[in-house]
Amino acid sequence: MTKPRSIGITGGIGSGKSTVCRIFESLGVPIYYADDRGKYLLKNDKGLVESVKSIFGEESYLADGELNRSYLAKVVFSQSSELAKLNALVHPAVAKDFEQWFNEHSGHSYVLKEAALLFETESYKSLDETICVFAPKKVRLERVLLRDIQRTVQQVEQIMDQQTSDRLRRELTTYSIQNDSESLLIPQVMKIHKEILRSASN
Repeated sequence: MTKPRSIGITGGIGSGKSTVCRIFESLGVPIYYADDRGKYLLKNDKGLVESVKSIFGEESYLADGELNRSYLAKVVFSQSSELAKLNALVHPAVAKDFEQWFNEHSGHSYVLKEAALLFETESYKSLDETICVFAPKKVRLERVLLRDIQRTVQQVEQIMDQQTSDRLRRELTTYSIQNDSESLLIPQVMKIHKEILRSASN
């Protein structure tokens, strides 16, 4: 049985890639949510937990074993070098987890790997193609502040600054989707879906 095509899907914070993923899922496309799996592994992968504690301290985890997100967020988003250290621990664990998941979905034409930092971590290089969701910065900021009421404008802008620019995303991606609240999403997704199926069958 031939292996499915592996396609990354990404976009800056607030771009709406989760909405786009739901449309692909409705078409029967399996999606690996790298960010969600990363959170799962940060709690359940013993080796990863110990590595985080050794670098960021025991206070990285709460007494009940949950990740101390507020503590880690303050540490990593204030210093890019600290964020790089955390990513260097999490991303290899996620890559290994994705490989196992990918091997379990061999009956499909293609699968998607959803990841916020697909280009930043260069994990896109291990995939066949990429899809990137774009939206104007102002729209993205409004979406995130409505969704994550605990975040401040400054915190969201800090996260945006840590992510790849839209210019570089456009250079690196195979397929682009506009999610600016004016462009219709479903026709864009259907067009890409058909193109991928066509190329996968060749």
